[in-house]
Amino acid sequence: MAHPKRRQGKTRTAKRRTHDNATLPTLALCPNCGAWYVYHTVCGECGYYRGKLAIEKGAAV
Repeated sequence: MAHPKRRQGKTRTAKRRTHDNATLPTLALCPNCGAWYVYHTVCGECGYYRGKLAIEKGAAV
């Protein structure tokens, strides 16, 4: 005999709707060059990322 499907609580469906309250990414000033960049990403101007240079400019490939 098949069992009826269990219903999910309303709190689970409410938590999944995160696209309704989407926010703009947080901007930060790069301490290395002073340019604006998206927080927790690599700075596009100088390659700075959390205390180190993630992208070396002019490095041989």
